[in-house]
Amino acid sequence: MSVDRAKPRPSRDIADLLAIMAALRDPVGGCAWDQAQSFATIAPYTLEEAYEVADAIARGDLDDLRDELGDLLLQVVFHARMAEEEGAFAFPDVVEAITAKLIRRHPHVFGDARGLSPEAVKAQWDEIKAAEKAARAERRGPAQPSSVLDGVPLPLPALTRADKLTRKAAKVGFSWTTTDDVVAKVEEELREVREAVRQTGASSDAVAEEVGDLLFTVANLARHLEVDPEAALAAANRKFERRFRFVERCLAEAGRSPATSDLAEMDRLWDVAKAAERAGDLV
Repeated sequence: MSVDRAKPRPSRDIADLLAIMAALRDPVGGCAWDQAQSFATIAPYTLEEAYEVADAIARGDLDDLRDELGDLLLQVVFHARMAEEEGAFAFPDVVEAITAKLIRRHPHVFGDARGLSPEAVKAQWDEIKAAEKAARAERRGPAQPSSVLDGVPLPLPALTRADKLTRKAAKVGFSWTTTDDVVAKVEEELREVREAVRQTGASSDAVAEEVGDLLFTVANLARHLEVDPEAALAAANRKFERRFRFVERCLAEAGRSPATSDLAEMDRLWDVAKAAERAGDLV
């Protein structure tokens, strides 16, 4: 299917979206920017759009979610179009691959394994994924030795990746036994940050390494406490932003700004913001 460039129209048909993408990538009459892109240049936009979907969900904005899901779908279509141009695969192959995977991973819905408990479904899912991973490794041929840690994508946010890596290691017994053990390790890592700062000053490679160790251990602590570290930090970010904007508004009402205030005054207003949160007046 091709798109009528003279009279393009919005459509609910995925085929029209594919045709629009093909027109944008067309060497003759297409968009110069779209023509110049590659998998590598588009990948950052794919990640960004996924985050914007998550942000719309967190804000409970369903209108925004609709639009952001469209932007994310465009990323899939863009990558599929570039792959089709290289003769690797096309959008229908992407659809076939995911439908096959869903059917394969849900034999309790589409097969004979009926009436499984949630725990049994999870165990079955892990077994199927392990078999899929082994099959992929066999297809790809000799490579670096396999590892328990395989399958954790490099582009993930570092905090999420730390959580996933430690979860995989914990499955084979490489983990602290108790939460108290992890808390003790957090305290140890914090002492090492202080010592590195004392020895080398701020902004040194040694300090950066110790801060990284501290954050990694905090991710471990979150796992032990059954807390999603990425979600927890996102919530803390929103809380900080909410309180700081309150401080800015209070200063603006007094004809000032953070730049013309001082830390003591902003700390006082921060405490007012915290009290307002507890009273339900700041959300």
